[in-house]
Amino acid sequence: MKTVFHNAEIYTGTGSPAEAFITENGVFAAVGGEEEIFALAGGAEKVDLGGRFVCPGFIDSHMHVLSFGASLSAAALAEHTDSLASMLAYLKRFALEHPPRKGQWLRGRGWNQDYFTDTDRMPSREDLDKVSAEHPIIVTRACGHCCVINTKALEICGITADTSCPEGGRIGMENGVPDGRLYDNAIELTSPFIPLPEKEDIKRMLRMACRELNSYGVTSVHSDDYSAFGQLPWQTVNEAYRELEEAGELSVRVYEQANFAETDALARFIAEGNVTGRGSDMFRIGPLKLLGDGSLGSRTAHLSRPYADCPGTQGFSLFTPGQFASLISLAHENGMQVAVHAIGDACLDSVLDAFESALAAHPREDHRHGIVHCQITRPDQLERIARLRLHVYAQSVFLDYDNHIVESRVGKQLSASSYNWKTLMDMGVSVSNGSDCPVELPDVMKGIQCAVTRTSLDGTGPYLPSQAFSVKEALDSFTAVGARASFEEGVKGRIAPGFLADFTVLDSDPFAAEPEHIRAIKVHACCVGGKMVYINEN
Repeated sequence: MKTVFHNAEIYTGTGSPAEAFITENGVFAAVGGEEEIFALAGGAEKVDLGGRFVCPGFIDSHMHVLSFGASLSAAALAEHTDSLASMLAYLKRFALEHPPRKGQWLRGRGWNQDYFTDTDRMPSREDLDKVSAEHPIIVTRACGHCCVINTKALEICGITADTSCPEGGRIGMENGVPDGRLYDNAIELTSPFIPLPEKEDIKRMLRMACRELNSYGVTSVHSDDYSAFGQLPWQTVNEAYRELEEAGELSVRVYEQANFAETDALARFIAEGNVTGRGSDMFRIGPLKLLGDGSLGSRTAHLSRPYADCPGTQGFSLFTPGQFASLISLAHENGMQVAVHAIGDACLDSVLDAFESALAAHPREDHRHGIVHCQITRPDQLERIARLRLHVYAQSVFLDYDNHIVESRVGKQLSASSYNWKTLMDMGVSVSNGSDCPVELPDVMKGIQCAVTRTSLDGTGPYLPSQAFSVKEALDSFTAVGARASFEEGVKGRIAPGFLADFTVLDSDPFAAEPEHIRAIKVHACCVGGKMVYINEN
């Protein structure tokens, strides 16, 4: 079906804006001035966009679609994290309104102790016991690198003072007994005891997440889904996606960041033909994804020196240097792309060593291996990233929160060379953008504003204003550069003939907006493959 979209200010990414385009068979058939396009239209349906701004569909280059879908059914703690008391009161109301079935756990996500006004500590098992002593409870911090469970859950999981903690994790202790706090790999101690969702549940979560993503103008994602439910087979996730695609119900293109923590499991995955690029335009296998360390907010990101505000810890990596090397080498030797979460600079040292070793043993020009987050960095590391031609998956939206903590966490010297994504761009590094949703909502306009202003929404900052992106750089980081990160710069990320007809319609032009008002720009519509998947009726 041929459709003409006209009366718009169309950002093509190159050259002058266009006024209209034709979509046909899921791609842009022609792009240009309105008179030119009308001459080619024939009897095609015409859609008047009312003079609005149109850009390529947004690409969130690192998030967790399945975890996002799961969070939409759980207690939304991010909306009630102004105080511990408020969080607990909401969780209690949620439990009354959504009582868990027998054997089910009460789940919530989004708390952040740095926002509590009534205490300066994390929740504990005793806090959650006040919500329920009968049902097991698990509430996950906004970052996903720490959770808290109640006493009932500790009993079900058999976690005691004598429990051996997995490498790359920590069991919180107080007065010689577990306090309910589990960090990074220790969270996996709960996985065997939390009922797994069925495939139909997975599909329901994915549908919910995709609808939400479309409402933010997101048409493509790079998503880490295999780690959403610890014991869930990756085959079930792939089947759910492909069944949704076959039924025409998948409204977001997914590039799967395949999370594996063991070489044997990765080798079996590869042996079954699952290498980077395999799949369709709607769901394809992307890179090996490794979760290298924790988060800054929970002080589990692995630093090369003690935390400035907690000298007793430096955080920790979730893999040894040898494990990083083995996993990255295995993927690289088999032609896979690799993307590694590294927030702390000590973790980044090990990751860069592993990349350097793999590339030396098996040189490959266009590998597009990358660093996810790339937050706490030293100048020497920035130079290595550029020299190794790595890609960087940034989350500018993190500045909204991290502006408040980065210098106090890592100190003035280290913070001066951190979140240096603009410096990396100037060094020739490709930098895409994302949200790490559900850590943050997939609010692209908020991400663009944070990239351009380097300021929190409450006015804190700017933090290192020399690292600010231009509006064009920020918009491209959510479109064309995101496409490049998945080897798809020749088929999406631009409004041009022959490209996939994915586009987002905004109510106004971000280039004309005051930088501090970019987030206020509303998404009017979202189109995937020429099909309108979201329209804001308000």
